[in-house]
Amino acid sequence: MTEPAPPPGNGRHREPHRRPRRIGRTGAWSRWWRTFVVVPLSLAAGAAAAQADARPLACIDFDRHVNGEWADRTELPPDRARIGAFDTLRVSNFERLERALADLVADGASPGSPNLTLLATMWRSANDVAAIERQGLRSLQPWLQRIDTVERSRLPALIGELSRLRVFAPLQLAVRADTRDARRQVLRIAQAGLGLPDGEDYLRDDERSQRLREAYRRFAATLLAAAGAPTGGAELDALLTFESTLARASANRVQLRDPEANHHPQTLESLRALAPGFDWAAWLDGHLSASPRARITGVETLPLVLGQPRFAQGVARLAAEAPLATWRNYLRVRLLESLAEALPAPLADAAFEFEQRTLRGVQRPPPRAESLILLIGGRTGGEPMGHALGELYVSRHFSPRAQQRAERMVADIRSAMRARIAKLDWMSEPTRAQALAKLDAMVAKIGAPPGWRGYDGLTFERDDFAGNLLRAKAWATARDLDELRQPVDRSRWNTSPHIVNAFAAGGNQIVFPAGILQPPFFDENADDATNYGAIGMVIGHEITHHFDDRGRRFDAAGHLRDWWTAADAAAYRSRAERVIALYSAYQPLPGMSIAGRLTLGENISDLAGIQIAFDGLQIALARERAAGRTSGPGADGLTPEQRFFHAFARIWRGKSRPEALAHQLRTDSHSPGRYRVLGPLTQMPAFAAAFGCRAGDAMVADDPIRIW
Repeated sequence: MTEPAPPPGNGRHREPHRRPRRIGRTGAWSRWWRTFVVVPLSLAAGAAAAQADARPLACIDFDRHVNGEWADRTELPPDRARIGAFDTLRVSNFERLERALADLVADGASPGSPNLTLLATMWRSANDVAAIERQGLRSLQPWLQRIDTVERSRLPALIGELSRLRVFAPLQLAVRADTRDARRQVLRIAQAGLGLPDGEDYLRDDERSQRLREAYRRFAATLLAAAGAPTGGAELDALLTFESTLARASANRVQLRDPEANHHPQTLESLRALAPGFDWAAWLDGHLSASPRARITGVETLPLVLGQPRFAQGVARLAAEAPLATWRNYLRVRLLESLAEALPAPLADAAFEFEQRTLRGVQRPPPRAESLILLIGGRTGGEPMGHALGELYVSRHFSPRAQQRAERMVADIRSAMRARIAKLDWMSEPTRAQALAKLDAMVAKIGAPPGWRGYDGLTFERDDFAGNLLRAKAWATARDLDELRQPVDRSRWNTSPHIVNAFAAGGNQIVFPAGILQPPFFDENADDATNYGAIGMVIGHEITHHFDDRGRRFDAAGHLRDWWTAADAAAYRSRAERVIALYSAYQPLPGMSIAGRLTLGENISDLAGIQIAFDGLQIALARERAAGRTSGPGADGLTPEQRFFHAFARIWRGKSRPEALAHQLRTDSHSPGRYRVLGPLTQMPAFAAAFGCRAGDAMVADDPIRIW
């Protein structure tokens, strides 16, 4: 993934749709801005001017050189945790979808396809605020009643049944491609079910963690009160203790990046032996009850892969030992939390207070339509109705010409990567041959899928938004289970075309949705330098993901397989350690550094991605020269190379609230945007040459890191 997914919105906010507006900075935010942004930037600019030879700002701080004026004049709206190129384009896409959805549900409108007819019903229910208030918890009531009366012997079955609704409390079950054999599908079991963003938030004693726990207690109390459950201090203490036990059994975010350590094939018998005390058969059967076809074969022969054995053991102990009353409260909270934004105002507002105001510092909810689109389609387009939104979006906002030009850029940048692999001086020939074969086998998906999957058997009600979301989730679970024993369909898209992001997908694939193939990332009328610096870097980034510290462990077919010689693997790791050290030294907030090991894959992909995008531009420029067309300085006075780097820096410009930035530093595998400019460019001699930078300048590393 190129960019962190947007945070969840609040689907119940009633404000009319509006564009973000500028406001003045006040209070703590203003003090933070002056202390940690304005003053350091002023010092940097002053230091540059004070140098004897007046070194250009481009060689001292290229992010400031390109984005400084934008940063000075741009204010963070109260309904945003951050703003920047990605966020602005997302808002634009939300607005486009809102208009398209309004047309879809207008009187006399003809949706044009069964998928869009279904989407129209979902959209009507989402916007019927009176019906949402009137329904209350009616759609959830059967599940809440089952939680109220569940006995210990039936607990595993109920947990399995809730997972059909994508309520993973505390185990996630999903049909996925097998890590070791990307051709077949397995039922993957993984840790889940924590209410705080990170397991460490339960265990740390710092002020921020304590504040998060207190806010979570308030949120949980609101949810429990709505369910008619006790909300006293003892009950909330027990809930936090229960989740803290899960947190201690959880693998941390760095550990979860290791594909070997998170792949443990199982049978039902081996699960029983590994984690006794939990009725694994009843749990699996509860999940499979969504699919009669999958249930026919029974649970004994299911192709199972367990991600985190220690977590499974912890769940088994809690199932046997934790008070049943605590289990009931935990399940109530997870169920209500999963749909809070689609429920009456008190619950939706409580979700905003915790998930947006507390975690990210957002001052007021975003436009309601934007939040609803996120809720229906998912942050990365993975919710059941995400593809219907994508179908609607593509019907209005994607051109074949854009797809064709993007395909040519992918070809150029792939050629550039091939040339770099061929010249690596630290890689042996056997490993090089496998790396080139993997690059050649890589499949690029651009724009949108060739066709749209249907929603056969799924129905919605016009006045039951929460119920419709539950129906969609249960339907999607059944569909996935129906396909469990079928080969992986490599043509399938697992994201939606309206999403503003890009992905390195399983099976050695790269995906560039239509949503990101527009300005400022891609403009079919712009020159090559601008496009290769923006979307070209994104293309290079995703290609490199299949060769980063995690991606390099998969072969040309997408199977987890060690194709490296021991010496080459050691050489790679030594270079990766330098990347870790480089980014760990950056401190975006006082006392908070970038987590170099957590962000390693993204940082490697940034470092190499910008370099192969630049090389791809040289291929494009050579093609233009061969055709008798030359590219010199433009009206902006920049050479093509300089324009390339300006476009690159612009896509990473942004502002974040301190709370949002702290949240990112603790939980996200992506470095903040400023350091996605500074880190890669300091390691790139071509950048220094383009701007006349020299040894000793802040933007020039003494010994540049090169992996690819």
